[in-house]
This record gives sequence, C-alpha cells and structure tokens, in this order.
Amino acid sequence: MKIKLFLFSLFFTVFLSCKREIPAEAGLYTKSINIDGVNRRYAVYIPKNIENISVPLILELHGGGVYIEDMTGESGYKTPYKLWMELAESEKFIVIYPEGLNGAYGKPTWNDCRGDCIVSSDADDVHFIDTLIKVISSEYKIDLNRIYVSGTSNGGFMAQRLGVELSDKIAAFASIAAAKPAVSECNSPQRPVSALFMNGTDDNHMPYNGGYISNPPNPDHGSVLSTDSTVNFWVNFNQTDTVPEHYTFPDKDTDDGGIVEKFSYKNGIQGTEVILYKVNGGGHSAPSIRERYSALFEEYFNKQNHDIEMTTEVWNFFKDKGLNKQKF
Repeated sequence: MKIKLFLFSLFFTVFLSCKREIPAEAGLYTKSINIDGVNRRYAVYIPKNIENISVPLILELHGGGVYIEDMTGESGYKTPYKLWMELAESEKFIVIYPEGLNGAYGKPTWNDCRGDCIVSSDADDVHFIDTLIKVISSEYKIDLNRIYVSGTSNGGFMAQRLGVELSDKIAAFASIAAAKPAVSECNSPQRPVSALFMNGTDDNHMPYNGGYISNPPNPDHGSVLSTDSTVNFWVNFNQTDTVPEHYTFPDKDTDDGGIVEKFSYKNGIQGTEVILYKVNGGGHSAPSIRERYSALFEEYFNKQNHDIEMTTEVWNFFKDKGLNKQKF
C-alpha cells in the first residue's frame, strides 16, 4: 500500500511539474479566476520560446473606467499599454492586464489607498492580485525575484498600494499620473522598494501640486499630495541619494506641450532607487511616441507627451531590479 501511495505521489508531482513547464501557445488570452465567489477578469500575454526559461512577470493596471480590452488594443482605441506585448516578445517576460470591479459609475476601478475617495470599488484588490500572482506562477515558470507592477491614474495609485502591501513579492512599481494619497487608509511601507513616478505638470485630473482629484476637482474622488512630496517620501523611506541625477530628453515633438525631465535618486537601501519623470506641459495620460491619443481626448485630459515611450522607460527601470536587489 505504501509503495502504491509513493508511486501515485511521484506521478502526481511529475504531472504538475510537466504542466507548469509547458506554457500555453504564445499569444493574448482573456481569462477569469474566482475570488471569494466573484469572477475576476484578466488578460495575459505569453511570448514565444519561453518553455525552458524562467521569466519576469509584469502587471499593468488600468485607470478608472477602463476595460482590459482598452488596454490591449482589442477595443480598437489607441493605447500605449499594448506596447508591453511587443516588449514581452523581445525581452521575454509575461504581462498581465488585471481588471478591477465596478465603482460608483458602473465601470472598472481599483480600491487603492485613497481613504477619502468614495467612487471606487471596495473590493480586496490586494488579495486579487496576490492570488493572480500565485495562479500565474503555478502555470508558468515565473522568476519570483522579478515581479513588477505598473499602473496609470487609479491604476497608478493601486500600483503604489501593491508596492507597499505586497513588498515581499513586488520588486519595483511604476506609478503614472498618480501620487501619494493625502488621506491614506493603507499601511505604511515595511521594506524598501524601488519606485518610479511619471506625472504631467498640466494634469487637470491628478494635480501635480496636490489637491482634490478630477476635473473639476471633486472631494468624492479623494485628494493627493504633490508629486514632489510623494517623491520625497519614497526618497526618505528608501534612504537614497537626496541630490538626483538629472537628464532632459530631446524634444522630439515640439507641438506636444513641453519636454520631459528625468530625476534619478540612486543608492538606496538594498540597491533601491526612486525615479521621477517630470512631464512638463503633460496632461493626464501616459506619454507615447507611437500610440497618440485623439484631439478629443486631449481636449478633456490635456496634452499627451510624444517625446518618450512610457512602456520602454518603465521596462528599463524594472529590468535590473530584483527582490534580492542583485543587478541583472
């Protein structure tokens, strides 16, 4: 009997191992998982030729009111976020586009850290993302030392929350068009984590200098600290250099409202760093050279910068970061 049990256990272990090491055919898939009785949607992109290697994982979080089809380009709209899939092919990582639950306006939102916001979902999104990481890691060969999260607007706030509350799993986060909540309901960070912020100085929905969010400003959407105060918080927490390296990107599009400056605060605890992309004249959007929003979009959200590609900049920030802080 013991021999039979041993053989069954051995077969089952080998079966699971084989299942994990043979990813699905390369491509984009929309799936769902059940979290506490609720089906949660996500899209996942699997690059080619990763059967025998361990790969990083990137989670890309949408803004409030945005569906995953809008992120991947399946809805037909312009979207800088679909460019993650090209990078995934060339750099060999898996990218996931999770979807939040409906908020007060009946569209997907994230329960980020804004304690004075009453329009977002109250779902336990940290639990959702944590479970999703475990599921993907059981299905594919994920380098658990190299899991990253990026998000814009509502998703940018949520990326910060994950960087704080899942700091045992997230090696670095990127927060686009978002800042630190002025009234936070989240825990304080417990361990250093590398952080990137990319904010427009002419953002009319997420004020660069702090205040109430939305256009016009609406207390129902919560409030934020200034971008400078947000960056200073992470610089102090990670104990990085206090004087940054500075770089100004070439002004490739002189009609997009301004230039982009990069401020790099290096040499933090365990090799962490904090980066600020100051998008001068930029509005409430992710900069992109290739995926340009319409004039109608810019009428409502202000100018989109076309001097840099957000996904490329964020990946360049992520790719040498690891939980054990080794350089790759």
